[in-house]
Amino acid sequence: MARPDWRGAGISFALGMVAASGQAPFAAWWLALPAFAAIVARVAGAADARQACRIGWIAGAGYFCAALNWIVQPFLVDAARYGWMAPFALLLMGFGLALFWAAAAYLAGRQAGRARRALGFALALTLAETARGWVLTGFPWALPGHIWIDTPVAQLAAYIGPNGLTLLTLGLAALPVAWAGRRRVLASGLAALLLGLSFGAGAWRLAQPEPESPGLRLRLVQPNAEQHLKWDPLQAERLFQLQLDYTAALPRPDLVIWPETALPYLYEAGGSAAQAIADAAKGVPVALGVQRLEGEAAYNSLVVIGDAGQPQAVYDKHHLVPFGEYVPLGEWAYRLFGLRAFAAQRGYGYSAGPGAAVLDLAGLGKVLPLICYEAVFPQDLRAAPGRPDWLLHITNDAWFGTWTGPFQHAAQARLRAVEQGLPLVRVANTGVTQIVDARGRVVAGLEFGIAAYLDADLPGPLPITPFARWGEVPLLLLLAGLALMVFRFRKQPPLDAPQHGA
Repeated sequence: MARPDWRGAGISFALGMVAASGQAPFAAWWLALPAFAAIVARVAGAADARQACRIGWIAGAGYFCAALNWIVQPFLVDAARYGWMAPFALLLMGFGLALFWAAAAYLAGRQAGRARRALGFALALTLAETARGWVLTGFPWALPGHIWIDTPVAQLAAYIGPNGLTLLTLGLAALPVAWAGRRRVLASGLAALLLGLSFGAGAWRLAQPEPESPGLRLRLVQPNAEQHLKWDPLQAERLFQLQLDYTAALPRPDLVIWPETALPYLYEAGGSAAQAIADAAKGVPVALGVQRLEGEAAYNSLVVIGDAGQPQAVYDKHHLVPFGEYVPLGEWAYRLFGLRAFAAQRGYGYSAGPGAAVLDLAGLGKVLPLICYEAVFPQDLRAAPGRPDWLLHITNDAWFGTWTGPFQHAAQARLRAVEQGLPLVRVANTGVTQIVDARGRVVAGLEFGIAAYLDADLPGPLPITPFARWGEVPLLLLLAGLALMVFRFRKQPPLDAPQHGA
């Protein structure tokens, strides 16, 4: 029986962690890209498919444990009760998501020759990461392609989307390690040329004239409610009054926006809280996150309150967080076994809204609302019934501390603006609160972790982008064509000289 190669496993895990440095808030793409290349090289140099699988799994675990370190924060809100779960949650998440990398590495490891394995791993991992955005409701967080969000290369997302950026990333990583000798020099030159062209194309797009602004003045309210105090009755009253004061401040904007679950009470149309908001706004509409009930079903919603506290528009979040906002198959547990504690329609957790929506707010334009987690799913924006004029993202990222989670969330939301060619308004409880133009640039924002409000103008939209029109279809066709060229399956593929352990 072969002894475990702990040194090789440690190297793979460490390379995965370095690759995660490309994610926000570090955005060290120049460090992440060589790390991805080293991971590809280890997979390509594996002795067989099983060893390649182990390398991919352990490298992926290092990547996700580093990139998703914020997952421990919700367990530390009530550390005395739940803190012990934090390390287990991180390891479960990291090694669980790394199974996508393991499957891609196994597929690559079955190829004959180093070049096919290296290029095959780049293709297979792109497919695996694309699937990660859909499987079990999806979790497309910390994609390899996200390392470009703070660079001009992110502009390519308007054409190829986030998974296209992942293919570009892994292709650039694979080319220099796929061959040896003179071919390696040529492949490295090709990679450098592609990288330079990507930066150049992005810079050219950023240099184009700005679209005309619609002339709307928005007020973004950031109360900075710490999660462990948010539902304390005394703190709830103070925070509610603080948001009312910000809403009432002069001069008047065209729209006031509060973050997710900003109302510390159950929402009732025309109720006392809604009336207090309308009185403070003095005729200005207020969009805010609320919790509301319909029968026994609870919803995480965005409501636009007008005169007399009556709702002008309502949107119910439809892409819920599994185990955070609802328990999967909870309704079946109730119907089959009578277990109400898992049934969202019985008031235990949130119920999902009907789907993506575009709210017509008359003089404020057509708005596509996104609540928290929904901003990480490009497919949800494309599912909307019609093209909006701007995107509105409200969230409460206080659950995810001050390390990395809020900044990664904000970065991904900015990428949605690039993909759609639409301005994005993001209002977060503790931050990151900002206004983003249609090319993903932050044009106004509040400092993280303070209580304040911001008045700023809404940028204008661009014409519909190729990605907004066609989505992932062109990329999937490209991946299918490349896969036919690269993948060849044999019972015992010939090997190059084995180089690496796990």
